[in-house]
Amino acid sequence: MLWILAIIQTLLFVALAPLLAGWLKWCKCRLQNRRAPSLFQPYKDLLKLIRKQPVVSEHASWLFTKAPFIIFSATVLAASVVPLIAVDLPTSASADVIVLVGFFAFARFFLALAGLDVGTAFGGMGSSREMTISSLAEPAMLMAIFTLTMTASTTNLSFAISHVLEQGLVLRPSFVFALFALLLVAVAETGRVPVDNPSTHLELTMIHEAMILEYSGRHLALIEWASQLKLMLYGVLIANIFLPWGIAQTQDLNALGVGLLAILGKLAVLAIVLAITETLLAKMRLFRVQEFLGFAYLLGLLGMLSHIILEASR
Repeated sequence: MLWILAIIQTLLFVALAPLLAGWLKWCKCRLQNRRAPSLFQPYKDLLKLIRKQPVVSEHASWLFTKAPFIIFSATVLAASVVPLIAVDLPTSASADVIVLVGFFAFARFFLALAGLDVGTAFGGMGSSREMTISSLAEPAMLMAIFTLTMTASTTNLSFAISHVLEQGLVLRPSFVFALFALLLVAVAETGRVPVDNPSTHLELTMIHEAMILEYSGRHLALIEWASQLKLMLYGVLIANIFLPWGIAQTQDLNALGVGLLAILGKLAVLAIVLAITETLLAKMRLFRVQEFLGFAYLLGLLGMLSHIILEASR
């Protein structure tokens, strides 16, 4: 029964990720006084791409065609270890921060290789930029989450969330710093404004889009779906780590229903905040991204230091 629940939780991640992307786009369009598409438009786009036959360059190797399946699989595996509606599931044993970062790095590695494989100028440029940003984002992400794990004395996400729930509503300065650090990292890692613009095709500003310009059909559908899933993963991490109230600690249907409604509400609010941010801000220059992520790392470091000075000494 518990394994079935863990599988259902992973399938919910996969199924709801396009809906979150649709809600985010709908909010942005309404804020920008534009006609908003249907909330289910991402599902229609994915279905249309899946039905199309992919076009592959004659210069592409086997890696180019296999990379979308590897990227999507790695992202789904990352989703399987992140608590969505309940904690204390059979996958909790592997729900480790280091494992999660490893899955993200694995998917990014193959995405960058796929961008380089065909040998186009845009692919190489996008891969170079992606690896540069990731080298700055991963330390900041680890620093932010380690602040939480120091409080719970474990790097296991499920156990850490349970510890925060047991402690109750406590104002921790370290969590405030870590929250803002993880928000900045999430913006950079998911390719959102002001670090990247997922809807642009301007050659001087593309990062993620530059690596997937040569993809089409079901290959592009898998990459886009993985990108939507990664956005939802970061949203769930932020919601369930710093605002875990509502997540089910038992496996009865009422608790699971409350957990599902709670995470849907928190993700909806986070999407509105992101839509407002992307409406108010413009994309920054690429060379300013290191300052952006350096500030995120500084916030994570301040969170860890404030935990050591103000909380660990109690």
